[in-house]
Amino acid sequence: MNYYCLVAGLPDIQKDDIKGFLSPAELLDEISPQLSEEDAALLRLLYARYDNANFLTFLREKEVKPGTFGVLNTQDWEELVRLMQEEDHPKDKRLLPYYISYFRSAQEDEDFLKGMSPDDFLAGLYYDYAMQSSNKFVSSWFEFNLNLNNLLTAVFCRKHKINPEKLIVGQNEVAKILRTSHARDYGVGGLFEYTEEVIKLAEEVDLLEREKKVDALKWDWLEEHTFFHYFTIERVLAYVLRAEMLQRWKMLSFETGSEIFRNLLASMKQGIKINA
Repeated sequence: MNYYCLVAGLPDIQKDDIKGFLSPAELLDEISPQLSEEDAALLRLLYARYDNANFLTFLREKEVKPGTFGVLNTQDWEELVRLMQEEDHPKDKRLLPYYISYFRSAQEDEDFLKGMSPDDFLAGLYYDYAMQSSNKFVSSWFEFNLNLNNLLTAVFCRKHKINPEKLIVGQNEVAKILRTSHARDYGVGGLFEYTEEVIKLAEEVDLLEREKKVDALKWDWLEEHTFFHYFTIERVLAYVLRAEMLQRWKMLSFETGSEIFRNLLASMKQGIKINA
């Protein structure tokens, strides 16, 4: 399905923009009503990363704090958790399958995390689910991000002599190799085409400069993989993802970046990874 009016009406954005674009929450409200049911589900999948955090927050605190970009609110989670408690095979369009997997694991196995953080365990389920999408752009985007983030984690762990086994998420081939490889290219040079580029940018000592280079790589990936998609859902999703990057940079300061790094290092040494 093509979205001529929607795509034509989206404001132009560039890598260094810090104004003139809609926030992720505004984009969700603006775009969702204009999409087919199938395409709206793809957009929902992108925003599920925020729902993931809200899901874990709800399980801990029985509420979801306002101001997040998630699709589901506290009332939704109350209903969905109750549904998972009462039914063996709960069915609800709001309930993505990997939420059920996480909830069942938590209920049935006290040590289900096996040393991982709840965030990383759920992220692994999220990526594994998203990579099964029938939309090639979406599945490829999630696989690219999984490999990118896991390789950055592996480089970080090797540099600081931290065991990466519990910090690598997902179950694809690259993730499995990164957990144990001692090769110069971390054993994935032939599987992930951006391996050398990611290893090189991981050497950047300035945290914010490194983050900018990572986002530039993502930005270029999005442009490359939507070059021949003019008014399709792929073009819309790529726009949302780019706007999300710009929103993050608009909010990020040097002090914030330094704090993230310090927390990341301290938490990794304790066997827990914080997702920035």
